[in-house]
Amino acid sequence: MSEEEMRKRLAALRIEHRDLDAAIAALTGAGGDDQLQIARLKKRKLRLRDQISIIEDHLTPDIIA
Repeated sequence: MSEEEMRKRLAALRIEHRDLDAAIAALTGAGGDDQLQIARLKKRKLRLRDQISIIEDHLTPDIIA
């Protein structure tokens, strides 16, 4: 995967992460009756965060200080 592809994937993951955050907030604000759905969305959000971190680590050069 090239650096440009990684940057595009990173942007898409960040958008999806932000959308999930909004969906979780909407479900919680609407009474939060469906705790299972909220838990699934939170797990998905955590997986996205992990993927974002992995890509950011690949894009950030290692600096020995």
